Amino acid sequence: MSLCNKAFVATMGFFDGVHIGHRHLIDQVKAQAKRQGLPSAVITFPVHPRIVLQQDYQPKLLCGYEEKIEQLETTGVDYCVSLPFTKELSNLSAREFMRQVLKERIHVQTFIVGYDHRFGHNREEGFEDYVKYGNELGIKVMQATEFRFADHEVSSSLIRRLLAEGKITIANRLLSYNYRLSGKIVEGYQVGRTIGFPTANIQAWERFKVIPALGVYAVFVRIGNEIYKGMLYIGTRPTIHQSEEISVEVNIFEFDGDLYNRSLTVEFVDFIRPDMVFENTELLARQIQQDKLTVLERLNN
Repeated sequence: MSLCNKAFVATMGFFDGVHIGHRHLIDQVKAQAKRQGLPSAVITFPVHPRIVLQQDYQPKLLCGYEEKIEQLETTGVDYCVSLPFTKELSNLSAREFMRQVLKERIHVQTFIVGYDHRFGHNREEGFEDYVKYGNELGIKVMQATEFRFADHEVSSSLIRRLLAEGKITIANRLLSYNYRLSGKIVEGYQVGRTIGFPTANIQAWERFKVIPALGVYAVFVRIGNEIYKGMLYIGTRPTIHQSEEISVEVNIFEFDGDLYNRSLTVEFVDFIRPDMVFENTELLARQIQQDKLTVLERLNN
């Protein structure tokens, strides 16, 4: 079934994180669309293709589907086409995919391929093959230019690795926005209250979301339409008890209210220190007080 009667200049990808490399590609799509007097479009998938092909695959994602769509909107692209990825789709050759999906369903007139992107069954074919099939089908195929940052190829996997190492500020620069974690507030151990730092325990909505390295972070906290400063902890609470369960909890500055079962979003701004073991809770409380001063300094700057 035809998607619509428009013709598009389009590109395609999973676009996890919608980072500056993705934005560089989309800028080229928009520029080409303007030259041709056509609308620009991004074709993406609501579910990671490998989940469809390997049911036990558990991807580490920089953003969930809704957050990805929200970030794609910020690029200024005219249309976002959400294409359900199925096993049937994965079995199509590159030529059949271009004919059945790009030409007949989406009406792509010009298709811009990412610098190192491959598609089609087993990803066996490359850019020259796409150009050949495009000539046969009446689709102009172009290759995007490469984008590098500080002599590094920008990729979702690089950003995941930076987050795992606690390198938040670099990850944020590559994303072009502060890395986010959204979830609902669940009941915790409430140990923070006993040492003067009550925290809200966050259960992430996106179960595959990348959780950054263990430690303390400076964050902004969005609750409804309000934004607060906060200090977020990711760790196993080694001073309090022995456990391998990782907790994500945030101390929200100048907030007084019940958050249980409500949702919030934290934006990571900077890494303060790694998770540490203290001899007693008094030393822990003293360190957290120092952490708060450091967090405020980072957020105020």
